[in-house]
Amino acid sequence: MSKELPFIVLCVEEYKHQKKMTGKEVMDLFNKYAVCEYIQSFYEVLHTTGMRYIVNDIDLYIKSRQMA
Repeated sequence: MSKELPFIVLCVEEYKHQKKMTGKEVMDLFNKYAVCEYIQSFYEVLHTTGMRYIVNDIDLYIKSRQMA
C-alpha cells in the first residue's frame, strides 16, 4: 500500500465531515475533478498541513477545475 492511500482516505473522510456530505457525494465530486490524483501529486506538501487547510485547498482546486 502506498503511503498516500491512507492520507487520501483521511482527506475524503474529513471533507465529508466538514461539508456534511455522504461518502458517495464526496467520491462523485472527487472523481469528477480528479481530486484524489491532486492529493496524491501534492502529498508531500499537503500532509504537513492541517485538515482545515486541506479542505480549503481542495475547494480551491475544484473551483479552478470548474472554471477551466
